[in-house]
Amino acid sequence: MSDTPIIEVSHITKRFKGLTAVKDVSFTIKRGAITGMIGPNGAGKSTTFNMICGYYPPTEGKIFYDGKDITDKKAYDYTNMKVSRTFQIMKPLKNLSVLDNVVASAWFGHAAAKNERQAREKAMEVLQFTGLYEKRHVLSKDMGTPDQKRLEMARALATSPQLLFLDENMAGLNPAETEEAIKLIRRINESGVTIFLIEHIMQAVVSLCEEVIVLHHGEKIAVGTPDEVMNDPYVMEVYLGVKKEDADA
Repeated sequence: MSDTPIIEVSHITKRFKGLTAVKDVSFTIKRGAITGMIGPNGAGKSTTFNMICGYYPPTEGKIFYDGKDITDKKAYDYTNMKVSRTFQIMKPLKNLSVLDNVVASAWFGHAAAKNERQAREKAMEVLQFTGLYEKRHVLSKDMGTPDQKRLEMARALATSPQLLFLDENMAGLNPAETEEAIKLIRRINESGVTIFLIEHIMQAVVSLCEEVIVLHHGEKIAVGTPDEVMNDPYVMEVYLGVKKEDADA
């Protein structure tokens, strides 16, 4: 793992018609690691995430990827930059099979398929890796939430990213399904993919993340290991509504 961060976020601010959603936030994402972002609803996580992914331009500040300024890059440029993402609200090609959904993604990215055979080979490889191979002929609209979330990751992986953004991939999963998702995310990371995730499921954050960034009211209030941030007095107050001394009592 290189000491050079794969992403550097420098003093980004986002305003929507005078409303400041994110204010002067800076952090780095370590290459090869799993980094998480947490915070209460309305903390500015999604806005920050979408700025880094090219969906919103920052009002102020800069975003660097592999040392290059990508502040003005558009979301459609990202797959060719070896960056992919999932979405909290899954939108598969619902009338296509699982296989065809992943085949469609394999045509994009820096290592895009050059013909149908390559696209199908890549898709089959990804389906084996993500545990969806046995369901490859199922229509995506007929799948349950856990499999649709897994398909969302498979579609992202078919573009051969070196950096993967995961947007609340475990929302709505039961504990057993969450554990399976954690195993898959860890396996993706072990294959050489850097991961940055937003997640409300603290079991996943603690289990997966090397470093966690905490936002509140659009500002960064803490950064550190999961243990450090969850024992930070201000983070405890924000999440639990109690001061640390009260929680210890």
